[in-house]
Amino acid sequence: MHTKLRRINLFKRVGDLLLSLVILLILWPVIVVIAFFVKLIIGNPVLFKQQRPGFMGKPFNLLKFRSMNDRINEQGSLLPDEERLTGFGRFLRNYSLDELPEIINVLKGEMSLVGPRPLLMQYLDRYSPDQARRHDVVPGVTGWAQVNGRNTLTWQEKFRLDVWYVDNWSLGLDIKILFMTIWKVLNREGINEPGFATSQEFMGNED
Repeated sequence: MHTKLRRINLFKRVGDLLLSLVILLILWPVIVVIAFFVKLIIGNPVLFKQQRPGFMGKPFNLLKFRSMNDRINEQGSLLPDEERLTGFGRFLRNYSLDELPEIINVLKGEMSLVGPRPLLMQYLDRYSPDQARRHDVVPGVTGWAQVNGRNTLTWQEKFRLDVWYVDNWSLGLDIKILFMTIWKVLNREGINEPGFATSQEFMGNED
């Protein structure tokens, strides 16, 4: 199985490099314009950086355009995400434009265009052994769970779809996910969990 996974990741790496370079050449004017407005409306830094677990759980710095401000309460703590999410940031999220800097992560080999989404480092010890297999492949900008409900799914449903992807990967599946992603983004489906800016924190499995 490990040999198969290495072949998958190597094959995907070649495709990721070629396709992400094409995307970057096409979208660089959009990226520059977004960066300008993030700086103008939200301020510096333009990019949001957060450590996430990559292949086999190895940490890397995920890059996104900032969508939230730094507003704090009277005690000096950051306000909840829902209150710090700006109107411009909401627009970026609605069309997944905040995720464009992840192309840099793809070029660096830290992410793939398609794969299980990289979540938070503190989730690593909360997964069941089967759920942890989502880290057997390089994490993706989009994935099977993202095109099948995204943040409207329960965590268990997301992880089940992630592991299914690991077990059933094919080039055709990746191409299908990329085209489904375009459709989902244009229709703004599954962006937020009701009542939350994105989704609730994963606290582990009840059993």
